Amino acid sequence: MKQILIRLVLTLPVVWLVVSLVFLLIHLVPGDPIQQMLGEGATPADIGALRHQYGLDEPLWKQYVHYWNGVLHGDLGNSIRLHDTVAHLVAARYPYTLALTLTALVLALALALPAGVLAAVRRGRWLDQALSVVSLFGLSVPGLALGPVLILVFSINLGWLPVSGASAGGGHGGIDWQYLVLPSVAMGASLAAILTRMVRTAMLEELGQDYIRTARAKGLSETAVVCRHALGNALVPIITVVGLQFGALLAGAIVTETIFSWPGLGRLVVSAISNRDYALVQGCLLSIGLTYVLVNLLTDVVYRWVNPRMRG
Repeated sequence: MKQILIRLVLTLPVVWLVVSLVFLLIHLVPGDPIQQMLGEGATPADIGALRHQYGLDEPLWKQYVHYWNGVLHGDLGNSIRLHDTVAHLVAARYPYTLALTLTALVLALALALPAGVLAAVRRGRWLDQALSVVSLFGLSVPGLALGPVLILVFSINLGWLPVSGASAGGGHGGIDWQYLVLPSVAMGASLAAILTRMVRTAMLEELGQDYIRTARAKGLSETAVVCRHALGNALVPIITVVGLQFGALLAGAIVTETIFSWPGLGRLVVSAISNRDYALVQGCLLSIGLTYVLVNLLTDVVYRWVNPRMRG
């Protein structure tokens, strides 16, 4: 418990850094962001009014204090294009990105764990070689290329699954599982390939340990040796990789949501960048960044729970 509290305290500087970098985003944009928002035909009066609305006419330190005050109170500003609060827009889209990311993660784990274990147990045999080829293929095909292929095969040619969106009624009323299948497969395929290789490597290392030979000498079944003893210890490095790869899933959501017209944060941030809606871009990036920090904190907690040697 003490180590978890220490890890939580150490996370606070990371949160401060994420918020600070998101705040500086609007100041790092080349040129005048207000001029880019309004376009070349904007009058000096319009530019001055919007600059005052965003507080950009104040000293930088005061803007920083105001931004932190807004973050702590859930006020991320207003979208100039969508005429709504950034907090409300992000809150409406966040569940979709979270559902897609978690589904892709669960799918990747469901494929990688049994595949990696079988590849390790059948090392050097045809099954191991076949799984190696499949995992290599998964690593070689990015979601940007896999997404359109899945749409072409399973939506257009076979008609089994819908092409895009999150539900039959459109809008943002809910998620139908049929609409979740293709984008989650497109996102989770590469992660499943990475984890399969990780599981295989970790399992091979554990299966060669002395305690495995001792367990077999005691008369335990091969299933118990592999699943209860070897896999339990092999999960320790795998959990670390899963936590790190969650960030890659969040980044990949931007591309996947655009391909499948999924109404999540990724598609929202692309739209905000196209519309030069910097307050909305800041809100989306802040949500994604803080989610990644939280996931890494939870990963550390799970890591200590799985590995008794890390408990203090």
